Amino acid sequence: MARLGVNIEPVAALRMLGHRSEADPVTAAIYAEVGGCDGIVCPLSHEMQPVSERDLKLLREIVKTHLNIIVPNDERMISTALAVSPDMITIVPGGKAGGTAGRGLDIMGHVQEYSNTINTIQNQDVVVNLLIEPEIHQIKAAAKAGSDYVELHVGGYTSTQEYRERADQLEHLKSLTLACDKMGLGVSVAGGLNFQNVSDIAALDKVEEINVGHAIAARGLWTGYENAVRDMVALLR
Repeated sequence: MARLGVNIEPVAALRMLGHRSEADPVTAAIYAEVGGCDGIVCPLSHEMQPVSERDLKLLREIVKTHLNIIVPNDERMISTALAVSPDMITIVPGGKAGGTAGRGLDIMGHVQEYSNTINTIQNQDVVVNLLIEPEIHQIKAAAKAGSDYVELHVGGYTSTQEYRERADQLEHLKSLTLACDKMGLGVSVAGGLNFQNVSDIAALDKVEEINVGHAIAARGLWTGYENAVRDMVALLR
């Protein structure tokens, strides 16, 4: 049964858009946990926007489930994340050499670089997750680098409306999650997941964590944020 991580970035982006103190992503995290989520996902950027350093510190104080901080492979950003002792750090492309043409990291071309980063994080007793495209050579490279988890970017599955292609994408993801398991890697997924497409992904036996942000924030406009989280949790169960 997959765990739900709620990405609070869309709430922080709404706050920044209005140049006000509302909407507060820390408050969103509280409602998400009350709604039954299994973790909070908090992306950080070099500019500390839309999630601020203030948000990060408060999140560490109030999150009672699992705090997953997303950062680029940058020494300063990783140090900022480690300073609050999160449960997990997810490394993502950060607009510099080392990213693939898609949405994932190019681990295969930089195994030693990522191995060094992974060791730095793991030495602080923090779990490491690497965002990659769903490709077997990237999974093998992530395992070689010593990562604990990989996060498969499932945009290829969520962006297509063609039935046969969706079925092919789902079968491909299933085979890759089995490969991850054999290599000792935990599996999380993200990328365009919503209330209409998440159930098939959640049904994949080896998927441990599913991270959703925009869809929950959007539904929360009509049903309330806590209820939107409850609805997503119900689909994962």
